[in-house]
Amino acid sequence: MRIEKITMDSSESKKEKKERKRAAKELKESKRRKVDTSVEKDSSENEENDELEIDLSARVPLSKKQQRLLKKGKLNLDKLDKKHPAPKPENEEESEKEKKKSEFGVWVGNLSFDTTKEDLVRYIVSKTEDSEPKVTEEDMSRVNIPKKDGKIKGFAYIDLPSSAHVDAVVALSEGHLNGRRMLIKSASSFEGRPEKPLSKNPPSRILFVGNLSFDTTSDLLEEHFRHCGEIIKIRMATFEDSGKCKGFAFIDFKDETGPTTALKSKLAKKLINRPLRLEYGEDRSKRTPKRFEGKENRGEEFGEVPTTPEPQAPISAVRRPTAARTRTRHEPVASRMKSSVALATAQRASAAIVPSSGKKIKFD
Repeated sequence: MRIEKITMDSSESKKEKKERKRAAKELKESKRRKVDTSVEKDSSENEENDELEIDLSARVPLSKKQQRLLKKGKLNLDKLDKKHPAPKPENEEESEKEKKKSEFGVWVGNLSFDTTKEDLVRYIVSKTEDSEPKVTEEDMSRVNIPKKDGKIKGFAYIDLPSSAHVDAVVALSEGHLNGRRMLIKSASSFEGRPEKPLSKNPPSRILFVGNLSFDTTSDLLEEHFRHCGEIIKIRMATFEDSGKCKGFAFIDFKDETGPTTALKSKLAKKLINRPLRLEYGEDRSKRTPKRFEGKENRGEEFGEVPTTPEPQAPISAVRRPTAARTRTRHEPVASRMKSSVALATAQRASAAIVPSSGKKIKFD
């Protein structure tokens, strides 16, 4: 009987514990829900009422390293502002869009390094007062004077409203400003500029192709440069063990137009996502050997005129040699004996013991 009562009490205590745990969990969950709802309400109210204010003109915050350099005096804030400029407001952006680059403009060169924007504008306005049309300060919408290390580069660009204004300013060319004679011409005129050479080497029918991928093949090169001209041969440098491309090749075309079109073409300057290095190659067929260099026109350089050989006298009329001079002029000189033959045929000394022949002197 006692044992049964003890088991019943233990079973009831377990049920009570479970119920208590459930009630505690329900209380915690209800509290959490109340807190979440209150936080959401507060955040929504703050969003409606409060607005964040951001100063766009403020400088970018410095890092810890930059702050240390600033304390030591090794950081320049002006350079930092140039690297990370503050965003411009909308009004300034609109004003810049309005001041677009004009179609008409002039290029002013040979300027003194002390010339300023005000000097240039003042000079043009004063010199065009009597001309038609008159160029005013408002007509020059943009005056760009490029600078390097605080000094101007010696030229400037000026935007003008019409071609008539351009002609009026170009007429001021060769005028003096700050002790220098200016050169003024239209900004769209490129006369007098030297043409950029296609290659450092002289024109040739051979094209050098560099910076090739190791997976390049001769068939791929032929396909790539087929549109440039008729290809005679492709010489591609390869590795002995793998047979893959070493990174460069020579393409022999029929004439010089092939390499020239390849150097001018934009399609030929890239292969397998790699920019190619194209140059004129050396045509070895046109190269003369060193032993023949300068022999063809050597006589003409020194003023000698080639003459026809004089007729020789008959053999009977030739003077016979004297006893002292046995060899004639036309006889070939005997070839020199080889050193090995001379040593073999040289006279040898005897190896026998030679008896002594002399007087023996004795001293007492």
